[in-house]
Amino acid sequence: MADFDDIIEEDTAFVDDHVITNVPDPIFIRGSGHLTVFGLSHRYNTEFPPVLAAKLAPEEYKATIDRVNSILRKTMSMNIRWLVCGCLCCCCTLGCSLAPTIHITKRTKHMIRKVLELENRRLYYKLGLNWTLSKEKCESGNMEEYVLKIEFVPKLNIQEPD
Repeated sequence: MADFDDIIEEDTAFVDDHVITNVPDPIFIRGSGHLTVFGLSHRYNTEFPPVLAAKLAPEEYKATIDRVNSILRKTMSMNIRWLVCGCLCCCCTLGCSLAPTIHITKRTKHMIRKVLELENRRLYYKLGLNWTLSKEKCESGNMEEYVLKIEFVPKLNIQEPD
């Protein structure tokens, strides 16, 4: 009779596994520009992925990509100038002339992450989506590039007991 107070862990693991299996694979949006500096492309494609057709309006998707592309358009031209200048002076400065380029790239990544976090809080969390800037391996080699990653947030099943 004393066995009825035991807690069984198997039921909660089954519920957690059930929730996780319903989540689709994330969507990766790779850079479509011809120019990449330290893994960061100078623009992303605004073509709407068909996987998001039932979840998101194409206008909202395009507005988010346009915000990211506007940040890249503002910062990448200056980044290229500093990179060329840094490469020309690299031997004289022992590599220190590349520091502005590295700083601008870090600042650009930070600005993109801030914009995506703002968009997530404003719209995408309500739709069950999460946008992030993540580093992934390139398809054509061993190099890594920054991609926009759209993850589907699993919905909790409120019908199941605790």
